[in-house]
Amino acid sequence: MPPAPPLPPAADSDDALVLRLAGGSGDAMAALSERHLASVFGCAWRILGDRAEAEDVAQETFVRLLRKAPAWQPDGPALRSWLLRVATNLCIDRRRVRARLVPMPDEVEDLAAPDRAGVEDDLAIRRAVHRALRGLPERQRAALVLVHFHGLSGREAAGALGTSEEALESLLARARRRLRQVLAPDVKNLLEPVS
Repeated sequence: MPPAPPLPPAADSDDALVLRLAGGSGDAMAALSERHLASVFGCAWRILGDRAEAEDVAQETFVRLLRKAPAWQPDGPALRSWLLRVATNLCIDRRRVRARLVPMPDEVEDLAAPDRAGVEDDLAIRRAVHRALRGLPERQRAALVLVHFHGLSGREAAGALGTSEEALESLLARARRRLRQVLAPDVKNLLEPVS
């Protein structure tokens, strides 16, 4: 008996929206952007450390989705993983091209209300982590961002980076070890009581 044909994707699934996008639906692009733009931008911002460049990467990622839509295979990788892979690769390409350190932004986004106790400590911690992330090699940084900031599984992150799960674990282990080394003085200073 031949295998049953695959079921069509649910009407509101990512795959169904991509298929509608391939047919020229602007509403499908709007829905996909609403679902995934924040993740793509956040990934790019954490890797690049620059808001304008992260916006450019996010825009280019969705342009590539528009181009890919006619050839999209619903039984292929999850759309979110594919988008984050494209964004990560664009970020790595940009970092290689500019080959210079990214300046530390003056502001760290998403801080709590200014009257909250400990905001200064929160800001110091965020800046220290941001500086430490910036100092990691690109693939280690991308692995950390995908797994720890975007919650991808090891399998999804490995797919996004185009590597094996074992190689991803190695990247994560080296990145974590380096972050512990770099952040150790900051953690000690931030945790000491003020006299």
